[in-house]
Amino acid sequence: MSQLRVIWWEESGVGLIDQTLLPHEEKEIVCETLESLWEAIKSLRVRGAPAIGVSAAYGAVLAAMLSKKNDPKEFAEEVKQGCDYLATSRPTAVNLFWALDRMKRKVDEVATQPLKDQREALLEEARAIDVENTEVCERLSIAGAELLGQQAQVITHCNAGGLACGNYYGTALGVILKAAEHGKKIGVYVDETRPLLQGSRLTAFELMKAGVEATLICDNMAGHVMKTKGLDAVIFGADRIAANGDTANKIGSYSLAVLAKEHGIPVYVAAPLSTVDFSLASGDEIPIEERESVEVAGWQTTRTAPANVKVYNPAFDVTPAKYIAAIICEEGVLYPPFEESLGRLRR
Repeated sequence: MSQLRVIWWEESGVGLIDQTLLPHEEKEIVCETLESLWEAIKSLRVRGAPAIGVSAAYGAVLAAMLSKKNDPKEFAEEVKQGCDYLATSRPTAVNLFWALDRMKRKVDEVATQPLKDQREALLEEARAIDVENTEVCERLSIAGAELLGQQAQVITHCNAGGLACGNYYGTALGVILKAAEHGKKIGVYVDETRPLLQGSRLTAFELMKAGVEATLICDNMAGHVMKTKGLDAVIFGADRIAANGDTANKIGSYSLAVLAKEHGIPVYVAAPLSTVDFSLASGDEIPIEERESVEVAGWQTTRTAPANVKVYNPAFDVTPAKYIAAIICEEGVLYPPFEESLGRLRR
């Protein structure tokens, strides 16, 4: 959002807004060690696939600034080891690995240069990733806004706004915000998104700041809303998209897509091409992160479930491509078969 800094670089480390405290507290933190940045990614202080990628890129710069190695080749190797460490923080969002791989390629390009020049080159590359990400989100948002009519009611899941992407628009929320900027009357039903309430805490917060009509619902109300409220679209983001269009997103997205199919409502996935993992033929190959049981057994310090209850807590699910009407990216709106439409854009 325009009022909030989401990710930035400063001399002492990687600056972030702590998203675990929103919407009640807007606290900025600075990660001055790789361990603290790893923890921030793991604990969702920074979250959303594009935002994770940008923060990891700055993390590579942090590794360079912290290195005490004097030999240029040893220095480069230590920076790459730092990138590999950050890559262990979360397994599903492919932007994390995309950004770190890009930074490692830059390390190799400048590995024989003086250390000062290597550090400057890495910071320049991370800033380029940051700027490109913002430009991509705006192009994506413009393309997706055309899919919505002059009056539209949509439903979204989790948070795919500026907080998830490190800029104003984001992806799925960017489509909505651009449509509103174009004078369209958009109403949004916001899934709360259990168990960590990213919809309730973050998406509703962003839409209200932007002046877009937002109505919060529990996740299990979505089918009833589809049946009774005349929805025009389902729009959500993605953490990883396979080559065939199968899409991993926050847990609950699959259920939403199945319900939408039953009610004849198109499902749109909004994500940059950096979220597409062309090495995976289908969503069956996407690794699904499982998180701590405490997230489901209670909220913050309040426990709601019986002690020692068995908990299954996958952070993501995979929506098969057959449920997806279109994928919105910076190159425009892509339609099935996605093997072909995505394949044409493979880089």
